[in-house]
Amino acid sequence: MKKKIPTFETDKEAQDFVDTADLTEYDLSGGTPVQFEFEPKSAHVNMRVPKPLLDAVKERAKVRGIPYTRFIRQLMEREIAQSGGHRR
Repeated sequence: MKKKIPTFETDKEAQDFVDTADLTEYDLSGGTPVQFEFEPKSAHVNMRVPKPLLDAVKERAKVRGIPYTRFIRQLMEREIAQSGGHRR
């Protein structure tokens, strides 16, 4: 049986663990993919949408555990990437 990943109080603790642990000994099945955002946000968008649409977007974002503005940005990035029109 594989070991459970411990809980960490700080990023430093997590980094030290990853630097020294043999991760093949741990159960990683409960992990979820994470996408990091490195590019600075340098432009603003202001748009009007129906309130029910915004409420639905906010709910979806909440389920994913991310801010709704990030969720909207991810939707836009995914659409552009699928059409081959944008590199991240």
